[in-house]
Amino acid sequence: MKIHKKTMKKGRFLLLVGLFAFGSLAKAQNYAFQVIVNKGANEVKSGSNWQPIKTGATLNLSDEIKLSENASVGLVHAKGKPLEVRKPGVHKVSELASQIGVETSVLNKYADFILSSNTPEAKKNRLAATGAVTRDITAKVIRPLLPGNQDADIFGNQLVINWETESAGPYIVTVLDMFDETLYKAETSEKSLAVDLTDAKFNGQDALIIDIRSKTTGAKLAEDTRPMVKRLSPAKSEKIKTSYAEVSKELDANSAFGNLFLAGFFEQNRLIVDAIAAYERAIALAPDDPTYKEYYEEFQFRNKLKPDPAAAKNK
Repeated sequence: MKIHKKTMKKGRFLLLVGLFAFGSLAKAQNYAFQVIVNKGANEVKSGSNWQPIKTGATLNLSDEIKLSENASVGLVHAKGKPLEVRKPGVHKVSELASQIGVETSVLNKYADFILSSNTPEAKKNRLAATGAVTRDITAKVIRPLLPGNQDADIFGNQLVINWETESAGPYIVTVLDMFDETLYKAETSEKSLAVDLTDAKFNGQDALIIDIRSKTTGAKLAEDTRPMVKRLSPAKSEKIKTSYAEVSKELDANSAFGNLFLAGFFEQNRLIVDAIAAYERAIALAPDDPTYKEYYEEFQFRNKLKPDPAAAKNK
């Protein structure tokens, strides 16, 4: 049987393309970990030279990492499993990888989301797409750092309310029901307040309205800007609860690193209010690690909770 020359050439071409694609995929996956969090003067050794570790970098099995005193590195395995290293000294990446199971983790997509959302390219694309968001802050106006009604759903029981203003405190924060009846009121000198929604005052309340005023100057929210927070519907709540349970069993929800993953989980599910609470917990658990603050600020810019100075500058 004769084989046409064109058919043979086409076959060789497709084979080469296939081999190239396979090689590229293998190369793309030929790493053990990616660095998500880096606190301290830590280094990585690839070959014979030690270099500073950078967030977003990949670590190969043949590499070594060196942690300084009171430092830590938050890693995510190629299969999605998180690993936080705190012990000072030299660690072989191959030995760290041996602590990871063979199963692919459900956290994989959230790790990818966290990293891809915080690259310089992602920021550049965000600025190009959204442009500047200008919101003046004056001594007479208080601006809440909460999402609009389209993203006002909440799954958990921790409501963190932040705001910006040039007006001095103390501030009076009031949580009301849909009929403007006061459910909760608190005074604080900070521009932030955490409200525990497990309090019996909130039983049976599916929607909450938030009001903030300065006790000293009378500054208040601009007209029609009182934020609303809405409980998830039972059906959506059950769906999120199932996914949340899968995610939670693979991380430490009492660590800053674990809460970073939870923030990514909530953001991907458009539960911005819950993501805010997760970032706030992460920062509280690791107050001396600037990485979490940087991730949180980029999250605020990305979700238009806070105007980005870079966007205003480039307008």
